[in-house]
Amino acid sequence: MIMYDYLIVGSGLYGAVFAHEMTKNGKKCLVIEKRNHIGGNCYTEKKDNINIHKYGAHIFHTDSKKIWDWVNQFTEFNNYRHTLKVNFKNKIYSFPLNLLTFSQIWGTTTPDETIKKIKSVIVENNNPKNLEEWILSQVGNEIYEMFIKGYTTKQWNIDPKNLPSSIIKRIPIRLNFNDNYFFDEFQGIPVDGYTKMFNKILEGIEVRTNVDYFKEKDYYNSISKKIVYTGKIDEFFDYKYGQLEYRSLKFVEEKINIKDFQGCSVMNYTDIDVPFTRICEHKHFEDSKSDVTWITKEYPKDYEYGDIPYYPINDDKNNKIYKKYKDISKNFPNIIFGGRLSEYRYYDMHQVIGSALKKVKDILQNE
Repeated sequence: MIMYDYLIVGSGLYGAVFAHEMTKNGKKCLVIEKRNHIGGNCYTEKKDNINIHKYGAHIFHTDSKKIWDWVNQFTEFNNYRHTLKVNFKNKIYSFPLNLLTFSQIWGTTTPDETIKKIKSVIVENNNPKNLEEWILSQVGNEIYEMFIKGYTTKQWNIDPKNLPSSIIKRIPIRLNFNDNYFFDEFQGIPVDGYTKMFNKILEGIEVRTNVDYFKEKDYYNSISKKIVYTGKIDEFFDYKYGQLEYRSLKFVEEKINIKDFQGCSVMNYTDIDVPFTRICEHKHFEDSKSDVTWITKEYPKDYEYGDIPYYPINDDKNNKIYKKYKDISKNFPNIIFGGRLSEYRYYDMHQVIGSALKKVKDILQNE
């Protein structure tokens, strides 16, 4: 009855990379996917010659030449650099925080002037214990209120006093005019969209969409020697230790019959009174000459069963629950748990690829 070496549950980055590499090494793989398309949250759909990022903006970035070379086997990347803008009370600011931002707010014009101003407004704290304390210790209250507090509260529905500083430390604070959101050497977006990239990664591999693994678990387990599971780890174990918490998103997509709506790919709305967190205008991710434009508004929401879980809430309570699931997963040597949902952590795309490549290498070396 065994027909496959590996059953891969989920066609996102972890599952697709694992399936490609194992197939290349002579293993027979079957990929099943609950949604009606491959690619997970990276999925793009072409409309009016514009690739729509259906589940939020996905910008590929990495400092790893190895991972950059790996993805470039399957697509050509453009030279996109992520330089988003902030709308606060209908005024536009440069972001992430850089000399232009500080000049727009305080009128400072040099690094030295800006450093002096920052020193005069920061809230001294040698041991910041949460997100709010950390950002106040870096740039003071005015910038915190304008750029961070409202956006963060909307995104997480948690007071920033109760969030870890690790969330905000991902955002650069620069004393030059560099407004590139990422530090990485290699950056870009597939010129033909992510979906075509996934088609090439999974070329020659059997893929079945619209398959709910849990409804046909016994059958799919019976035809495979080993399983790669990329879904929610708590769901795999039937919520034995309780449900892990996530934040989800609602996307509202709109076609607008003008060439340009906002002049940039992403505009963050940091005012707490604006219900959405950002607007993506997809044509700015690429060199689209379309006479129309498509935008997507992102509304954060509490996760409910059936929603897509986007952001794990990695507080102490949830991390303790996850540890129980991680510990019990070790009792299942024929099941590989990989990716954001199975590992209950926020991964960038290059990190997911690196994790899958490492797992394949480890397995092949130990055969």
